[in-house]
Amino acid sequence: MTIHTRMEKLTQKIEEQLSAIDRKSIDQLVESLTNAKRIFIGGAGRSGLVAKAFGMRLMHLGFTVYVIGEVITPAINKEDLLIIVSGSGQTISVVVAARIAKEKGVKIVSITSNPNSDIGKLSDVIVQIKGRRPEDAKRDYEARQLIGNHEPLTPLGTLFELSAMVFLDSIIDELMLRYQKSEDELKKLHADLE
Repeated sequence: MTIHTRMEKLTQKIEEQLSAIDRKSIDQLVESLTNAKRIFIGGAGRSGLVAKAFGMRLMHLGFTVYVIGEVITPAINKEDLLIIVSGSGQTISVVVAARIAKEKGVKIVSITSNPNSDIGKLSDVIVQIKGRRPEDAKRDYEARQLIGNHEPLTPLGTLFELSAMVFLDSIIDELMLRYQKSEDELKKLHADLE
């Protein structure tokens, strides 16, 4: 399989994942963002990088955003919003953060493949991006072995992470339209001490 074929197959899988996202959950996410006093965002590993990228764009739009675990992140409180990006929904560090936020009465939005996870159970809004769950990976592995294909197209959480990135960038585009923000306005808040 060529690189171009891999890219084509991967973008097809991402398109399938994104078209399956429940529209009501998208509307609830956007409403939660627009109503929040401050936004706290977190995830671990590559999902955490996706969360940080989303947080950076929200900041460019003028939202007050903090990333969980950074030294300048203040205490969260009731008027705030917590967004967790976690394919498994079981990552200990973000589960603990969600539990703390829940105890304080904070609204929680999760972007996950697993709505029945610990994170899903703590969330007020769940945006499900199906990705590839561990049980699917095992089943996929066995199927690939039977047909003689020994390479996974999307190892580990790749499909979830890429799909989440595209989805969250689409949310930024929607917010730019709603708030009538231009790219030039976003650039004014872009880091210049790089």
